[in-house]
Amino acid sequence: MKTLQTSILLIVFISGLFAQSQPLKTRLDQKAEAIEQKVIEWRRDIHEHPELGNREFRTAEKVATHLRSLGMEVKTGVAHTGVVGLLKGGKPGPVVALRADMDALPITERTDVPFKSLVTTEFNGQSTGVMHACGHDAHVAILMGVAEVLAANKNELKGTVKFIFQPAEEGTPTGEDSGAKLMVKEGVLDSPRVDAIFGLHMSANTEVGTLIYRSGALMAASDNYSIKIKGKGSHGAYPWGGVDPMVTAAQVLIGLQTIVSRNVNLVKAPAVVTVGAIQGGNRVNIIPEEATLIGTIRTFSPETQQFVHHRIQEIATHIAQSAGATAEVSIQNQCPVTYNDPALTDQMLPVLETLAGKEKVKSNLLDTGAEDFSFFQEQVPGLYFYLGAMTKGKKREEVAGHHTADFYLDESGFLLGVKALSHLTVNYMEQWKGGAAVR
Repeated sequence: MKTLQTSILLIVFISGLFAQSQPLKTRLDQKAEAIEQKVIEWRRDIHEHPELGNREFRTAEKVATHLRSLGMEVKTGVAHTGVVGLLKGGKPGPVVALRADMDALPITERTDVPFKSLVTTEFNGQSTGVMHACGHDAHVAILMGVAEVLAANKNELKGTVKFIFQPAEEGTPTGEDSGAKLMVKEGVLDSPRVDAIFGLHMSANTEVGTLIYRSGALMAASDNYSIKIKGKGSHGAYPWGGVDPMVTAAQVLIGLQTIVSRNVNLVKAPAVVTVGAIQGGNRVNIIPEEATLIGTIRTFSPETQQFVHHRIQEIATHIAQSAGATAEVSIQNQCPVTYNDPALTDQMLPVLETLAGKEKVKSNLLDTGAEDFSFFQEQVPGLYFYLGAMTKGKKREEVAGHHTADFYLDESGFLLGVKALSHLTVNYMEQWKGGAAVR
């Protein structure tokens, strides 16, 4: 019996030595593959129980419990419902941050998946369904997987990893503040100070196995605007007795379209000015006193952003004045350009190409969407990229877009996401040169 026990102990010891002798990156991949189904199950659970911005209580608890089980220092309640986990490696080195956003959208789901969301809530005074219609459920599950992969190899890590699970990327109810901007304000990138940050976003119209990136500007700066037109109310049958703010609003709407088509130098960078709604009046035969236009602005440089803001103010006030009305213009900055540090991107690109294959890593055109990951990138070098989640053989026009009721992700792409964030972290640590890294 003693001989048998000795043999078993020897086998275990030799197996341990063999495992340690394998390259770290091989062990990362093996661990990622071993927990792939677990990542999918986490995603399905989060998908079935979606929560809106600043209300991610269940999701945050799930994340915090998992991080604590891995032996991490965990801080909760960051920017309301955010969770931050700290994994200290066995060797000295930089601090690498990895980020996932947790919130869902006020959309009633229409898919027929077995883990379909049936959650309903009230948002800004209206009853609505709640759905993960942008992939944040996958972002959380993937980063939970990365945490498990790196924690299993923490003794070999040359530095510290900060896992940032962020609330409210999609926004919050009126009057509330949160998201990446508030996390930065509360010091999420400090104590210890982050040297670089990585993040990914699911792409439902990019084939599984594909990674999309762009050096420099990737996604647009986003601003919201409101234009209140004040006229003079009158009976709808006697319009000459008033100053019609609805007609004036329509003229302002047309005028705004000339900013991009006639004023912005599109050879340098694109821009978007969209009117999302015109609000005013409540009866067929009453010309109201006021009408309001609301919309969004997307730009890729501070110069273009300032120019567009100026033209909106100029066009609205002058058109209103010509009609005998007045215009009050308010513009709110939402988030800056999502900007991938060129040096960091160049250094990490071979990592992505090795994992996915060179032919599957593609540089993207500018994206007029917006992402508050940009607030982290304003403070430290960052790399943000897209992870394909469209079933192989499908065409882009055949799949539902993000922020729609039929949004769908092919879960077979999640494994590449876990591997990508794990390898980026380890490679950055290995190439770090004591403070002179990738600036």
